[in-house]
Amino acid sequence: MLPKYNAFQLKLFMAILMVFDHIDHIPGLLPIELAGVFHVLTRCVGVFFAFLAVDGFRYTHDRKRYVLRLFVWAAIMAAGNTVYNLIASDPTLSLHNNIFFTLALGVLMLCVLAGSGPLPLRICGVVFLVLFATIFAEGGIVVLPFMLITYLCRDRILLRNLLYLALGALLFVMTFVPYPTLSETLTMLAINSEFMFPLVIPFLAMYDGTRGPKTAFSKYFFYVFYPLHLWIIGLIALLVR
Repeated sequence: MLPKYNAFQLKLFMAILMVFDHIDHIPGLLPIELAGVFHVLTRCVGVFFAFLAVDGFRYTHDRKRYVLRLFVWAAIMAAGNTVYNLIASDPTLSLHNNIFFTLALGVLMLCVLAGSGPLPLRICGVVFLVLFATIFAEGGIVVLPFMLITYLCRDRILLRNLLYLALGALLFVMTFVPYPTLSETLTMLAINSEFMFPLVIPFLAMYDGTRGPKTAFSKYFFYVFYPLHLWIIGLIALLVR
């Protein structure tokens, strides 16, 4: 039986994985093979935070305020990235990561789905947001369908996990491209490894359903850590380029 942890404990672990996913932004730090391994192992991070966003949506007392907070942090992240990119003046070191925007679109999608309008109109709204996120948001092709499955199957864990696996298989079929050698094929699969997001399933099994300490630090830790660690890595990249 897997050990159980609260949301904050799992967030801390995911934050560590997040750093490993992004340190290849520093030129020459990692060989491409190792960067690929880290990229595969960290496919669980974004969707884990998406899972917690769905959980937060279900239990928050003010859904409008919740989605607004995500959009505000998305704007802060975008502003910080813009300043960094202007300083860097180097397309190879630019930062465009903004999972807050993706999560905000995902929670907005759930607000539309759980709204009171006509069902066909709500379904059209969901489809539009999924397509919009697929084109314009980081990891949107994975995160919004993942959030939709998580919300609709919130009381049917086995079905939820099977649908995660089915979505992962679909993404694999959509992204798989054979290269001249097995080594090249595996390297590119590691780089384009969004289909590996079902690695999050064991971590969801370890979640005990509680949020952990109810402090300002625990509430805003991820909001601060996510952009800050990327900007620090980006600044280090500028120093060693």
